[in-house]
Amino acid sequence: MRGELSRDLPATLQAVGKMGYEAVESYAPYFDWSIPRAKEVRTILDDNGLRSYSTHNHIQALTAGDTMAKAIELNQILGNRYLILASAPKVAPGVDGWKKLCEKLTTAVEMLKPHGLSAGFHNHHTEWSVLEGTTRIMDVIAANTPTEFVLQLDVGTCVEAGGKPVEWIKANPGRIKSVHLKDWAPGAKSEEKGYRVLFGEGVSPWKEIFAAAESVGGVEYYLMEQEGSRFPEFETAERCLATWKSIRG
Repeated sequence: MRGELSRDLPATLQAVGKMGYEAVESYAPYFDWSIPRAKEVRTILDDNGLRSYSTHNHIQALTAGDTMAKAIELNQILGNRYLILASAPKVAPGVDGWKKLCEKLTTAVEMLKPHGLSAGFHNHHTEWSVLEGTTRIMDVIAANTPTEFVLQLDVGTCVEAGGKPVEWIKANPGRIKSVHLKDWAPGAKSEEKGYRVLFGEGVSPWKEIFAAAESVGGVEYYLMEQEGSRFPEFETAERCLATWKSIRG
């Protein structure tokens, strides 16, 4: 909904609330909001029956200093629980480089804890690649962060990379607090394949993912994510939600 949000944030939130969505997640530009603006957005969320549980952030928001202080205040106003690292910063090559990033993320968890917040990481295709032997980047992140550190699962990128989301969830009990419901199908973007397929149109094993996330993963909320589609943004959101309801029964 980035296009619609940039045009009219209040109207967009009102529209998705009317569709039946229950929660939203703000991406990194939220950090540019002033404190009064964040309070306005919280009021809009409340007025439309929407909750916000997490935001996507740059590494600076998870590093000690004024940036983290502002991120804490904004997230508390919005009612969030988690500051999710939207993508990894540049790290030194190899396992040691990723371990150093994990040290920073572990420190962030401890610094956020007194404020009623925690941290997490949103995977992309890259993090499913192998570093050494059979060890993937995501394996290093999971093994070198505390159990309360959220492993936010982007399903589509995991599937595209050849990962097995159900196995990943079961291997990390209680840590998959949120799941991005992005689908994927083999094929070209020009054919409306790849990430342009709507939720439920790709090859992701959704029923098995939901079962694992809810029985083992500790999932608290799901988020619909779409990287473009053959439909306008509002229609895309409506169609994805309808599919969610049909799958869930």
